[in-house]
Amino acid sequence: MSKFDPIRPFYDSEVNEGIRSVLHHPMMKALMNFTFPDVEESVWKEQLLKTHSIRDFQVNFIYQSVQKVLQRSSEGLTTSGFEKLEKNTSYLFISNHRDIILDTSLLNVSLYDHGLVMTASAIGDNLVKKDFLLKLSRLNRNFLVLRGLPPRELLQSSKLMSEYIGQLLLRENRSVWIAQREGRTKDGNDATHQGVLKMLAMGSDEENVMDYFKKIKIVPVSISYEYDPTDALKMPQLMAEANNEIYIKEKNEDFITLLSGIMGQKKRIHIHVGDVLDKEIDEIKLKQDNSNRQIQCLAQVIDDSILSTYRLWPTNFIAYDILHKTNKHSHLYTENEKSLFERRLELKIDNTNQVMVESFLAMYSNPVSNKLNYHDAL
Repeated sequence: MSKFDPIRPFYDSEVNEGIRSVLHHPMMKALMNFTFPDVEESVWKEQLLKTHSIRDFQVNFIYQSVQKVLQRSSEGLTTSGFEKLEKNTSYLFISNHRDIILDTSLLNVSLYDHGLVMTASAIGDNLVKKDFLLKLSRLNRNFLVLRGLPPRELLQSSKLMSEYIGQLLLRENRSVWIAQREGRTKDGNDATHQGVLKMLAMGSDEENVMDYFKKIKIVPVSISYEYDPTDALKMPQLMAEANNEIYIKEKNEDFITLLSGIMGQKKRIHIHVGDVLDKEIDEIKLKQDNSNRQIQCLAQVIDDSILSTYRLWPTNFIAYDILHKTNKHSHLYTENEKSLFERRLELKIDNTNQVMVESFLAMYSNPVSNKLNYHDAL
């Protein structure tokens, strides 16, 4: 028994048994039929039964599923920055968070394509309440973030997770993906929550936490989708916040969002990996001696990297111009692209609700406003 058992993915020695337990599940059949539409059921079942490691499961099955998702619901994935990373080296990837499953899946596809160490990835336990999804997540090297705990248990859970992340990075040479904040960005403003960094700091074995952050090789990641396939699904929460109301999720809302993110139209997607934070951490350590202030500065450095390298699309510039009643960026999109976006706006939300319209537009336009802080000419 390991203290990490409640949150860890399967060990390779458990993979085959895990596969056998979900082999005949209708959702596994749906996933495999989607991924391999021309392959007989007996063939993919036989291949699954021969699988004895997470890597084999990811490369032979999940990688293929993600490629099929890209083929069906996007106009392709582009990447930048991966050539700066070293092979056989673990990194802590901290990214903005737009989609429940795809953010980390697309990062891993890109890491695999570049011959780099793939990640163990954090996933909220609220997203894998169904037994099949829990087992699939463990087969795909996800570790659990326990949600909705009382303060004392939350502290213990955070400590356990931070220690597990340290174990993966420093002793198992396994990269880790974690979002910069709890939950996806709903309004297009990507910001690193200091609580995430404080949780990571709990695993520190260094006198100064900045030395630990340097040792675990933090790499900020920005991921952007031309169209957010869950944009309309985010509206109820944004409306509640606009009205100062507490938002309560519907039953199965997370699952519906998860499926919509996978199958909804995204058009183009771009992932950029930033530089490993090194001299920036040295500078923070030199200028700040208060640990809270150090973490605040580190969050800002991560934000600077993500926001300044975020790939903007015509949809972002169109939304900005409509929201701000300007044609400042009209040279960056076509009339046809603008018509398509306006049509999406009409179909997806109630156009008579001005607050809803502005919230929808802000979701796409805020990344432009944020990037203008770093680059005047876009």
